[in-house]
Parts: sequence; structure tokens; C-alpha cells
Amino acid sequence: MAGFGLDRAPPFYLAASCLQIGRCRAARQTGLLNQPMKEEHIEVEGRVMTVLPGTMFRVELENKHLVLATICGKMRKRWVRLIVGDRVKMQMSPYDLEKARITWRLK
Repeated sequence: MAGFGLDRAPPFYLAASCLQIGRCRAARQTGLLNQPMKEEHIEVEGRVMTVLPGTMFRVELENKHLVLATICGKMRKRWVRLIVGDRVKMQMSPYDLEKARITWRLK
């Protein structure tokens, strides 16, 4: 960035860590800190219908829609086991409603 001061840098030159902690004057001046960084996940509940290989599960939502789900990293780390009939809480991306991430096992 020869010739550019930090306050004159175009937005694509700003470091991601600078944007996240909000200490960069150029990020504050260009208004990049006010923009949302990610899309929000959709929280849904369902019931495990089938256990598939590779920690994948076929889960039926309350509206009878079937999705392919996998368990999140914390559940893998804590060795949480899921069986057919378990109720689970999941996160789905608004872009792909056929896949989900299981984040919680409900009773």
C-alpha cells in the first residue's frame, strides 16, 4: 500500500481483524463496522429418523420436512450420542434448507 495512508485505504485493503475489533479508524469512517458480517442461522427442532454413516442423520422437522444433518464439533468433542427418536435442536442456513447442523440434544 505504498502511497496510501491507513485513513485513505480502500475498504478491501482493511484487515479482517481490524474490522472485527473496531480499532481501525478507516473502518469506522467508511461505515464497515455497521454492516452485518454474516447471515443469521435458522433455529429449528426435529426428531432423528435415521442414523447414517459418518455422523450424519436424517431428521424430520415438525412440518414433516426431512433434512440431512450432522453434529456440531462440541457434540463430537463431548461424545454425545444420538439414536433414532431423539429430539434435537438444529441450525440451518437460509441458503440451503436441505442440510442442518445439530447443536443440541433435547429430552
